[in-house]
Amino acid sequence: MSSFIIGAGLAAAAVAAGYQSMAPRGQWFGRTFTGLRPESRQLALSYDDGPNDPHTFRLLEVLAKHNVRATFFLVGRFAKQRPDIVRELTRAGHVVGNHTFSHPNLIFATAEQTRTELSECEQALSDAVGEHSRLFRPPFGGRRPSTLRIARALGLEPVMWSVTGWDWKGKPAEYVERRVVHQVHGGDVILLHDGSHAAFGADRSQSVVATDRLISRYKSEAYEFVTIPMMRDNGAPLEKGS
Repeated sequence: MSSFIIGAGLAAAAVAAGYQSMAPRGQWFGRTFTGLRPESRQLALSYDDGPNDPHTFRLLEVLAKHNVRATFFLVGRFAKQRPDIVRELTRAGHVVGNHTFSHPNLIFATAEQTRTELSECEQALSDAVGEHSRLFRPPFGGRRPSTLRIARALGLEPVMWSVTGWDWKGKPAEYVERRVVHQVHGGDVILLHDGSHAAFGADRSQSVVATDRLISRYKSEAYEFVTIPMMRDNGAPLEKGS
């Protein structure tokens, strides 16, 4: 019986560890920024997997219309392919961050592979725009303790999210909007996508439409949209993740 209990306990611990390695707000493996306390009236829009033509440009138009600044976590190989889009992002006042060079799941990467992915993405961003944020978001949210240690050793700050629209599945804007609205409580970092890690040129038109609707909705409710650095520096962060 005791061996069964021990085995069950180890299995439960393994499941919990696996969950924490992917859970956006999981903090077992190291501190990551996921947003502010719910009483905050700030929201941060963030976009993964760009730059992407034409939808990053379409998104820039929507954000400019609403006078909103966002945070873009860019894939290095796409930034290297289209540095002009990266420059347009920073020229418009948006923040760009590191989303690795080729978008692997870092849970399965060696320390050397992780370091190379982060360093090569940093180089691609630096080549495009020079100085930029030191923010880093792991692809798929996947990380181990070593992932975060390597990121911090390179001077990068790990950032996750608290709300996602599941827009990478190609769902209609109405679906994406409902998913976000169901989760928002205030002080949230919202995850959407302007590109796809699978290929450059992915259709993210519905993410653009959903962005327009979400900004209109939450501005009418007196929320303020800020970049992740602004949120991090000016608000009271969550004390711990779930």
